[in-house]
Amino acid sequence: MGDFENREREEVHSKKVRAGKRTYFFDVKATRSNDYYITITESKKRLEDGVFIKHKIFLYKEDFEKFAEGLKETVDYIKANQDVVEKRYEFSETPEVAKAAADDDDFSFDI
Repeated sequence: MGDFENREREEVHSKKVRAGKRTYFFDVKATRSNDYYITITESKKRLEDGVFIKHKIFLYKEDFEKFAEGLKETVDYIKANQDVVEKRYEFSETPEVAKAAADDDDFSFDI
């Protein structure tokens, strides 16, 4: 087991977000010294062979604010320059409820 695996220590909290053909995992993990950090993983099934391809970024707490500001600024730019209709994939919702949720363009990334 290399140094990289040792850094990915205990999983403290996990949030799974299904978004069409992709799934995002927001995981809170703890280092050996019990410092929390976030891993954000995108998982997508490759069509040709069905293998799940994963891309992961690590987000450390000293970067939370700058990351959130950068993401919000980028999303706001797109929303100001193009129509954005967010899709909701919760299967329990009726189409009317899903449409109402998609019409709500209040995007918040407060920490």
